[in-house]
Amino acid sequence: MIALVLLIAFGITPGADARGNTRPWAEAAQEAASQPAAARPVGTIKSIAGNTITLTTDAGIDVTILVQEGARLVRVTPGQKDLKDAAVIQLQDFQVGDRLLVRGKLAEDGKSVLATSIIAMKKSDVAEKQAHDREEWQRHGVGGLVSTLDSATGAITIATNGFGASKTVIIHTSKDTILRRYAADSVKFDDAKPGPLSEIRTGDQLRARGMRSTDGSELVADEIVSGSFRNIAGTISAIDSSAGTISVSDLVSKKTVTIALMPESQLRKLPPPMAQRIAMRLKGTPADAPPNALSGTPPTPRPSETPAGGGLGGGRPGGSGGDIQQMISRMPPATLADLQKGDAVMIVATEGSAAAKITAITLLSGVEPILEASPKGAPSTILSPWSLSGAPGGDAGSPQ
Repeated sequence: MIALVLLIAFGITPGADARGNTRPWAEAAQEAASQPAAARPVGTIKSIAGNTITLTTDAGIDVTILVQEGARLVRVTPGQKDLKDAAVIQLQDFQVGDRLLVRGKLAEDGKSVLATSIIAMKKSDVAEKQAHDREEWQRHGVGGLVSTLDSATGAITIATNGFGASKTVIIHTSKDTILRRYAADSVKFDDAKPGPLSEIRTGDQLRARGMRSTDGSELVADEIVSGSFRNIAGTISAIDSSAGTISVSDLVSKKTVTIALMPESQLRKLPPPMAQRIAMRLKGTPADAPPNALSGTPPTPRPSETPAGGGLGGGRPGGSGGDIQQMISRMPPATLADLQKGDAVMIVATEGSAAAKITAITLLSGVEPILEASPKGAPSTILSPWSLSGAPGGDAGSPQ
């Protein structure tokens, strides 16, 4: 089973039906499953010297791979579902940055793996696949909070949110719809697992990709990713740079929450004009209101609706406000050093398997006007379309 999970993360997967049941596994999965005690690291090549490869695993650990004479070395393309068309390659064909799934056994030193077979993906192929997937999710995707779920028909109703203008979309699933579920403590889509429709709950955040109706009110889903996340809004009360954490005084719970910021976490800072504009939308003030409509700040021009890279994207949700995720994607990344005590922030974080373990998926600062304009008791709910920023096609969405 461990090998099957690694194959899923590597992109060699047959998909799942609407109830999360996987189809029959092909040659690679059958071989891996037949040796449950074998070592099967998966990760990115850090360096190569002779027949020795240093592999940085997806857990961030460097593992030494010793390629044995006669080892089976093949290359596949991202998304390839079996090894039938895999190309046989040589050790010298490997390059730094390529992705590897290794099968072998642990050496006597307990620190290296004696490889008997390696499945490889070229770094350039992965990058090309990421770009294509990102565009597909942006052009044909929609996201929001789950409001109802009809298990009998497989229909899911979500509430989208663009600039605070809520709209409902009905997502139709079928036996061919691929369903994935975020892991409790992870911000990476690589860690998402196939999950049945029954695991989706009201209030979950969900992103779907597929064919939309002309009016945008329905979508027939090819793929869905969902998860249970926490929405937090408040002010930063402390920053621990060495630990990579911040403490936030939650406006809703009135409690202090410690949140970890990981390399995969998306940090952005809203420019004041954009924050004011979103606040005006939340208050019901037209975007083209006169300059004195809110704090004497003139409205900014409407951002482009053209899909942009980064995050999950999702294309237009059908409303005139556009997709907030696309605007966030266009902004330059922020860092922990850009945050200060007293800053107002809005955060989407992992639910966490333990109460004390919360990791930020998206953190947005510069949101003071938005918090003032948001409905009391639910200031962070406009973050719902952003929560899956690491889904397929995003920076964390495919093997890198």
